[in-house]
Amino acid sequence: MSRATSALPAALSAERIEDYLSRLLDAPARVISIVPLQGESAEEIKSYGYGIPVLIDYEARGRTFRAVLETMAAGPFGHEHKSDRAAAMIWENDVFPRLPRHVRSLDAGAILPDRLVSVGRADEFFVLTEFASGAQYAEDLDRIMRAGRVTDLDRERCATLAAYLAEIHAVRGPDPGLYVRRIRELIGHGECLMGLADSYPADFAAAPPRLLEEIEHAAVRWRWRIKKRTHRLRQVHGDFHPWNILFREGTDFSVLDRARGEWGEPADDVTSLSINYLFQALRSTGRFEGPFAELFGLFWSEYLDRTGDREILDVAAPFFAFRGLVIASPLWYPTLASNVREAVFLFIRRVLEDDRFDPGRVHRYLEP
Repeated sequence: MSRATSALPAALSAERIEDYLSRLLDAPARVISIVPLQGESAEEIKSYGYGIPVLIDYEARGRTFRAVLETMAAGPFGHEHKSDRAAAMIWENDVFPRLPRHVRSLDAGAILPDRLVSVGRADEFFVLTEFASGAQYAEDLDRIMRAGRVTDLDRERCATLAAYLAEIHAVRGPDPGLYVRRIRELIGHGECLMGLADSYPADFAAAPPRLLEEIEHAAVRWRWRIKKRTHRLRQVHGDFHPWNILFREGTDFSVLDRARGEWGEPADDVTSLSINYLFQALRSTGRFEGPFAELFGLFWSEYLDRTGDREILDVAAPFFAFRGLVIASPLWYPTLASNVREAVFLFIRRVLEDDRFDPGRVHRYLEP
C-alpha cells in the first residue's frame, strides 16, 4: 500500500508521483512508500540545508526500485528566485551522470499545481510572450542625432520614461537580502561588470587589463559602501535601455526583456537609460552638448522631482561603470570611434572616484 507522511506537501502525493513515474518510464508504476530523509541526529554539525529529500520505493515492470526526489527551498545563496532553483535542478540532472562514482540522475522535473512533469530530457528552454507593436526608442535617438535637435514629442517621451521609472520604483521590495544580492551581482554576475570586463580582448588598446582591473577594484569598494542600503530595494526593470522600449503614437509605450530579478536598486534603471543620452552626445560631436545633453538633464530632473530620491546620487557610480563597459565594448560596438571609447572610460573612472554623482557635472567628468 502507498504510504505518504504528513511532512510531505500535497504536490508530492503518492498518486501524483505514480502518475509521473508511469509517464517517465512509459509503464505503469506503483508507489510502495514515500519517506522524507531527515538527518540521522538533531545534533548534526551541518545545520543548514537546501531542502529535504524524499525516499521513494516503487514497483514497475515487475521489479522494485528505490529513488530519491529532491527539491530546493527558496533562500539566500542565490536561490531566491524560482528560476534559480530550476537552474540548479537542471544542472544537476546534466552533470551527475558525468562524474565517476557519482549517484546517477534519472530525470529533472517541475511541480505543477496538479501533477509532476519531466523536463530532464529538454535540449533547451524558451519563453513565449505577447507581441507588442512599436518602434524601438533607439530609433528616436538615431533620428535626433541625424537632425541635431529635439522636438516637443522627444521631450515628452523622455519625461514619460522618467515618470514610468518613478512609478515602478515606488513599489518596495519584500526581502532586504535581495538588495545585497543585486549589488553583488552588479559586480560579479556574468552579464554585469566583471562579465563585461572579461569579454574585452586582452590586447584591446582602449581598455588594457590594468585599466579593467582598476575599474573592478573600485567597483568592489563601492559594493561595500552601498550594499547595506537595503531600504532602497524596489521594483525594477533591470535592463531599461533604448532597445527594450517600444513607442507607438505619442507617449504610448511598452517595455521588453526585464532582467536579473524583479527587485533591485533604482539606480540600475536610471543609469541604464540616461547613459545612452551621454553616449549619443559623444557619438554626435565627441562632447556632452546639444540635444542629448538636454535630454539627459531633463530625464534626471524629472526623475528626481517625482521621487525626491536624492540618495540615488550616492549609489549611482558602480551602475554607471557597468553600463559604461557595455557601451564602450568592442563586442557590442565594434565600429565605435576611439575618441568615444576613451571618453566613456574617462567617465567611468571619474564617477567611480567621486563620492556622489552630480548630473550637473557631467562636463567635469569628461574633462581630460
